[in-house]
Amino acid sequence: MKGYTHIYTGNGKGKTTAAVGLAVRAVGAGMKVYIGEFIKEMEYGEVKVFRQRFPEITVELFGTEDGCIIDRKASEDDIQAAKAGLSRAKEAMRSGQYDLVILDELTIPISLGLLSEEDVIKVIEQKPESTELVITGRYAPKALIDAADLVSEVGEVKHYYQQGVLSREGIDR
Repeated sequence: MKGYTHIYTGNGKGKTTAAVGLAVRAVGAGMKVYIGEFIKEMEYGEVKVFRQRFPEITVELFGTEDGCIIDRKASEDDIQAAKAGLSRAKEAMRSGQYDLVILDELTIPISLGLLSEEDVIKVIEQKPESTELVITGRYAPKALIDAADLVSEVGEVKHYYQQGVLSREGIDR
């Protein structure tokens, strides 16, 4: 079966959630899944469940102990984590072990200058023919959109964050 490249982008909530749903669907069809989570340094709810109950899903985190990079200047550790993560994710994708590869929040390190568009395009170009590749995150650059086969934009219409509601365990993380 031919694999395609998906981009889930936009300023709305639901990009990672869509990718997680696709991972569960793939496992239900007997597929093996790899998820590389960029920027996120903590195990969100889905990662805990995958590690406990889904041996068909391998998850690796490529954040740093410095916490969320969105609210601060990137450190050298952040840059190295993003580069090492992209290298590791490319290895996993090319290994032939996985039918579905999800690179969650990969567009964020690009938007912050931690990774180049060119390096990510090279990863897309090296995708094995039968591998399905999903890249999530806000600010997907035009070059990634052009390289993808499917692009979904998740737009925010209204969000409770605007009323001061912070990220809630089990719902937002």
